[in-house]
This record gives sequence, structure tokens and C-alpha cells, in this order.
Amino acid sequence: FLRKEGLSKCGRCKQAFYCNVECQKEDWPMHKLECSAMCAFGQNWNPSETVRLTARILAKQKTHPERTQSEKLLAVREFESHLDKLDNEKRELIQNDIAALHHFYSKHLEYPDNAALVVLFAQVNCNGFTIEDEELSHLGSAIFPDVALMNHSCCPNVIVTYKGTLAEVRAVKEIEPGEEVFTSYIDLLYPTEDRNDRLRDSYFFNCDCRECITKEKDKEKLEIRKLNDPPSAETVRDMIKYARNVIEEFRRAKHYKYILCLTLTPLACELLEICELSLDKMSAVFEDSNVYMLHMMYQAMGVCLYVQDWEGALRYGQKIIRPYSKHYPSYSLNVASMWLKLGRLYVALENRTAGVKALKRAIAIMEVAHGKDHPYISEIKKELEDH
Repeated sequence: FLRKEGLSKCGRCKQAFYCNVECQKEDWPMHKLECSAMCAFGQNWNPSETVRLTARILAKQKTHPERTQSEKLLAVREFESHLDKLDNEKRELIQNDIAALHHFYSKHLEYPDNAALVVLFAQVNCNGFTIEDEELSHLGSAIFPDVALMNHSCCPNVIVTYKGTLAEVRAVKEIEPGEEVFTSYIDLLYPTEDRNDRLRDSYFFNCDCRECITKEKDKEKLEIRKLNDPPSAETVRDMIKYARNVIEEFRRAKHYKYILCLTLTPLACELLEICELSLDKMSAVFEDSNVYMLHMMYQAMGVCLYVQDWEGALRYGQKIIRPYSKHYPSYSLNVASMWLKLGRLYVALENRTAGVKALKRAIAIMEVAHGKDHPYISEIKKELEDH
């Protein structure tokens, strides 16, 4: 899903892409760890992002035993690992990653012992960042030690965005002197119970922010369809349980976008059918603005985009955008990315007026979250000029 047109490619392995030649040269000290292995393994080169990131950390620690520029306040070695809270399943996953690290990098790295590797993988899992583009499509993973110092809140007052290899932190609310800076570790669309389930599973804590204490948005996020014969409390509970199970199935599978990259259209059609069947079942109880409905609509929209069904993607996006704007915090990147998708879809379908309006809404949010000088904004403004 990377836009590879115009990118610089490694001439040896043919698998590493860069934004330009300068970027490629700068990364060579790290890429040389992988280049030979990529050539040797060919199509069988498939370490996870976590394994690749951890290999680079080990290499960096070997060549730079002192603190790096990104460790002015906190060193990677000082990361919290929550080792004592790992269950057997998480420990097994870490051992699988360690095995993959040895398998793919055995000729290129010096390893600490197994116990130290368990700690390091646990630290990376708790402190890593997901890098996404302007439409929130996944690009990769990274660590930014000093940025990792920030605590979580479901009412964040800053947003972390990325410019090349830099993480940038911008305020999206007024922050008084002495007030703590909070970011969000998770997707904030979901109700309080779901958010805290995710926080406990990935970061081992419960959130006690104002949003989690008051639960004031939960009723709207879980809106029930208005019927002459309202569903019983038990029916609602069962449907919420069903929706959570469906969402978990999507999460447990490797993200379907990556699966689709390697498969044919029939699987995409099958995934779309699963989304539509789930939506049909949930719509007997939930309003379209219910977050579980929105989740499945978003998945369906993603499949439509993959198979280039622009009209289908637009229909889902039009249903999503208003509830998104209500459920997410102000200046949410999720809302900006949806306006951006809609704008590009409108333009592709020759509805320039609606496209320009949607793109301008995306820019208004992104200028706060990314900064007015971010390349993404320049790119979108050029799209407006071109159309």
C-alpha cells in the first residue's frame, strides 16, 4: 500500500524503498543489516515489524552505546517493560519474535541472552509508535523514547504526528503552565469499557481521565435503534457481545489490508460480504451512528477502496463522517483522514464542488495536528489547485 512511484529503491535487495536517494544513503547503516538477508531469503523474508524494529535497536545500541539524540530525557533501556504482567500467551509471542530475530538476522547481529531479549521485546511492545500516512494507512513502526514519556488520556491535549523520521507533538487544546501533557495511546472511537480493555491488554493500566470517569459519550456511541418495540436490555447486551467478537476477529487476523496485498479479488469480496452481513445483523438493534456499526462500515470502505469500487467506498464514507465528527475529539486525525478520503473520492467521481469542500475540511484539522508547513498539507493544496 506504499505509493512507490518516484521512490528510490535499493539496487541489491529490490525490497527497500525510500523517499529519495539522500534518505536511502542515510539509512544504509541500518539497512545493511537486512539487505543481504533480504537477498538470501527472497520471498521468504518476512520478519514482523516488531522484529525488524528490535533488530535496529540492537544494532543502534551496539554502534551508539551512549544516548542518542532521541534519548535526551529517556533511554530505551529505561523503558517500562511490564514484564511481571505478561501472561503466557504474550510470553509465547515474544519467544516467537526472538526465534524470528535469530532466524533472519543470525549472521548480522550480536545478541544479548534470551532474558534480555524478552525484556527488550516487552519494552518495544509497550512503547512503540505506529507510523501512518495522511489517510491513516499503515506505513511502519518506530520508537521515539522522549515522546514515549507522555501518559495517556482519552481526552488528549496533544497529538503526535510524523514528518519523515521525526515525531512532532502539537497542542490541540490550551495547556496551562504546570498542566500535564497527555496523548492518546489508542483509537478513541469506542466506549469506555472497550477503551480500557484495550489499555489493560496492551499497556496494563486503566484510564482515570474525565471521559472514563463520566462516561458521558458512551450513550451516544452505543446508540440503540428507535423502534416501536425497543429491544430488551439482554438483546442489547448480546448484540454488543457479538459486535465485540467480530471486531476482535478482525484484529486477531493479520490486518486484512496486508492479506489482500497477496491475494485475489474473491477474498476481498468475501471480506466485504462478512462486513455487510455483520452490519445487517447489528442494524436490527443499533443505529448507524453506533460505533460498532461505524467500525464495520470502515472495514467495508477499506475493501471497496482496495477493489477500486469508488462509489461503494463513497457510500460508506458518507455514512461514517458525521458520527466520526461527533464521537472523536476535536482535531482528530481519524476525522481528518475520513474527510481526505471523501474529498479524493468525490474528485475521482467528478464531483469537484463536494471534493474541494471535503479536502478543505481535512486541511483545517491537519493544519492544527500536523502544522501548516507539513508536506501532506502542501500535497493536498496542490490537489486542490490541480482540480
